[in-house]
Amino acid sequence: EDCGGDSSEVRDQLRGVQQIQATWGAFAAILEDGSVVTWGVRGKNFSAVRDQLKGVQQIQATLYGAFAAILEDGSVVTWGEEDCGGDSSEVRDQLRGVQQIQATRGAFAAILEDGSVITWGAEAQGGDSSEVRDQLRGVQQIQATCEAFAAILEDGSVITWGDECFGGDNSAVRHQLKGVQQIQATRGAFAAIPADGSVVTWGDPGCGGDSS
Repeated sequence: EDCGGDSSEVRDQLRGVQQIQATWGAFAAILEDGSVVTWGVRGKNFSAVRDQLKGVQQIQATLYGAFAAILEDGSVVTWGEEDCGGDSSEVRDQLRGVQQIQATRGAFAAILEDGSVITWGAEAQGGDSSEVRDQLRGVQQIQATCEAFAAILEDGSVITWGDECFGGDNSAVRHQLKGVQQIQATRGAFAAIPADGSVVTWGDPGCGGDSS
């Protein structure tokens, strides 16, 4: 029940549900009017942001207990475990025109309308993208393992950051990542389809990072 198994307190509110997201112990549902209903271990500060959750378009969640909601004006509201993405105060002013959010287990990455990326949350799990920030331009898509992100740029190249053991370092295969159209991720590895239709993998070999 404490991990989201009992929704009886909110059952009457769960009408016209459009999307559900989950952390390790809580659910958050977007209703057709754009409001949000949560149950389980709701996380810190939900009551403080409830009134801001109007016109919600999308919700993303970190496994370790934080939610991020994109509003219709492109701004973002966060709540939950502060160190795992629930506190976005340091980047709040930059979160404008957000198109998409992805999450590792402790950090978020948001693509803005100009194709740049803003990250926050646990630094070691992708929350710190400072080393690649200048390269994150024209980002089309982001995928995530538990502790790393991979971004496809408009030229089909791929930029990664986060824990190297979880796919945060693609230097060994970077020369093969040309014209990439899609990336998928396991817990600790990435697989990309380049322009020639082959598959390139990197990350933890035990999680699919070695396809040799």
